Amino acid sequence: MTDPTVYAEDLHAGQRYDLGDHTVSEDELLDFASQWDPQSFHVDREAAEAGAFGGLIASGIHSLAIAQQLSVTSLLHSWSVIAGRRLREVEFRAPVRSDDTLAGTLHIDAVVLGTRDRGLVTYTTELVNQADAMVLRFDVDVYLRTRSVPTDVRGSNP
Repeated sequence: MTDPTVYAEDLHAGQRYDLGDHTVSEDELLDFASQWDPQSFHVDREAAEAGAFGGLIASGIHSLAIAQQLSVTSLLHSWSVIAGRRLREVEFRAPVRSDDTLAGTLHIDAVVLGTRDRGLVTYTTELVNQADAMVLRFDVDVYLRTRSVPTDVRGSNP
């Protein structure tokens, strides 16, 4: 039986993964924003309709949380993740509205194997809505374990 765990050396630049999709309900949009980002265009229907977006929109932080949930449930749960290192280049490209269905993809940009027990994996995550408009894009650096620890190598990890 093979190990179903994905280690840093199993990944390479150019790999692409579909993350599945998630439909945002109005209740979910309001509940998240009420607790974590209670700006009027996220929680007040009248104010949002009179505002720049012409209606309620999801918090960008909510969009990031959806991307993370899709990533973990479809892919990262099988990766031997140590910890995230950095979140970069976050771009909120279009508003997310209730009843939008967001589909995610993850692209491996680089894998740098370390000198001890880890590798640094850089990937880009994107979410598009049902009209295929990109709503979110960001880059992540994450440490993953490697299968073995070299015994004769000294130095720092990536």
